[in-house]
Amino acid sequence: MFPQIAARNQPASNRTARNVTSPAPPLASGADVDSLAQRIALMGATMSYARDTEIFGENEPADYLYKVVKGTVRTYKVLKDGRRQIGGFYLPGDIFGLEFADKHTLSADTITDARVLVVKLSALAALAEREAAIGRELHALTARELRRVQERILLLVKSAQERVASFLLEMAERVATADAIELPMSRQDIAEYLGLTIETVSRTLSALESAAAIEVPTSRRIVLRNRPALNRMHG
Repeated sequence: MFPQIAARNQPASNRTARNVTSPAPPLASGADVDSLAQRIALMGATMSYARDTEIFGENEPADYLYKVVKGTVRTYKVLKDGRRQIGGFYLPGDIFGLEFADKHTLSADTITDARVLVVKLSALAALAEREAAIGRELHALTARELRRVQERILLLVKSAQERVASFLLEMAERVATADAIELPMSRQDIAEYLGLTIETVSRTLSALESAAAIEVPTSRRIVLRNRPALNRMHG
């Protein structure tokens, strides 16, 4: 019903020293604790990671589920020729690490200093067996991950302009304040996510700025000036 689980004594992320805080305190009396996010907060331990620190590696046992509390995490795969393909970006509130097998298909590390809630999948799976609401949420989370993978496959067959426009619209929904996006990731990260070169990403952003679709005050700040135009380019 859920990904296979093989219990281990501690997360692979403990391979180097990090600050670990105790599990989140119980919710206030009378609070609804039925949601998956609340149960992760109750059952998990908060771990602190420095920038560019590995959380788990490809082919390691997928024993834990993770939720970003602060900072940004990326998942990626290093290809045989040494290139890196980024699978996804995870922001505060996002859950990652759910797999369709018993091992991780991608690695995960931090883009910025981060705090992450870590909870054993075996504990969540046992809880889901007892509580139907948690089971439904885990199934919904699995379905969302599958849909994200499908959407990513479709993204990679689009033109460079369509890919960049799609990425900006996606990030606008997730991190925008009004029409301004503060990107936590570098242009190299964006290129590796979109399957493009950093030069192509930079040229495409410049072209979008020349077309008055966006404004680029700094390399990490993007202002959306014409969302309808971006939506048309989105394809």
